[in-house]
Amino acid sequence: MIVDRQGRRFRNLRVSLTAACNYACTYCVPDGKRLVAAQDELSAEALARGVAYLIEAAGIERLRITGGEPLVSPRLEGFLTAVGKLGLQDISLTTNGQLLARKLPQVHAAGIRRLNISLDTLDPQAFRQIARGGDLATVLEGMQQARALGLQIKVNMVPMRGQNLDQVLPMLDYCLTHGFELRFIELMRMGHLARNHNAFLQQFVGLDQLLALIGREHLYQQVDAALDATALRYQIPGSGYFGVIANESVPFCRTCSRLRLSSTGWLHGCLSSSNRHFVGDLLEKPRHQALPALQRLLVKALADKQELAFAGGVTVMKVIGG
Repeated sequence: MIVDRQGRRFRNLRVSLTAACNYACTYCVPDGKRLVAAQDELSAEALARGVAYLIEAAGIERLRITGGEPLVSPRLEGFLTAVGKLGLQDISLTTNGQLLARKLPQVHAAGIRRLNISLDTLDPQAFRQIARGGDLATVLEGMQQARALGLQIKVNMVPMRGQNLDQVLPMLDYCLTHGFELRFIELMRMGHLARNHNAFLQQFVGLDQLLALIGREHLYQQVDAALDATALRYQIPGSGYFGVIANESVPFCRTCSRLRLSSTGWLHGCLSSSNRHFVGDLLEKPRHQALPALQRLLVKALADKQELAFAGGVTVMKVIGG
């Protein structure tokens, strides 16, 4: 097992099936252009083999399937089938929900029981302005269908000044009413926002401001979360829970256990590091040849993690998975 001097190791793997996305969210891409699949994206078989090798080499316990938007990927069915046989403790999927109703039978049949839905507003006009694609009603319908099947749903919202700050309370009330757990994600200095500090500061909403807004209508109390959880978790007695991923206000780097594998075969040990490590070629090799080389790269990837706090990164978030 590979462990650093702070006791961190890789437990949670996020695999990006594709860099393609049917949205072009303002905090992800600056030019409004939807992300497209890279020409050299790995096959479903190779990505699943990567998961299998990483389970053995790093002790991966949980897998989250991401993108871009994973539901647009033609690799989805093959990948779900393959990783479902690997004995992981938990497999979840992050999606913007636009294709969820259409893909839900396939996702449910594969044994996925947890979804993270990216949704930043309940206002149709603001939805179009932020996502620059898609249809809000379709997303909400997909969420309701998933809930009816018994899937556990967390909703991820990025609050931003000037765009959707007025939606903090409506989103929270909606999620509490429907049994979804809302997680507010502080805007991250990724991609173009890492290069444009003023744009980041103009839009950023921190933990204190969020809690002050919520406190106007709800009494809440902080509750325990897993040691390596990214979110601070809060309970509204009698109503439900919400969380805040406060990567700027309350950094969680000291306990981070996340590793990312991109659709093009690169390992990313830290979102805040420009370092990446190519493993695509190793995934074509037999296990006895691949594992020693993979372990050496994992040592480097673990060393990429920040010791104290997130410092920002120029990589576009959806290229390596949320």
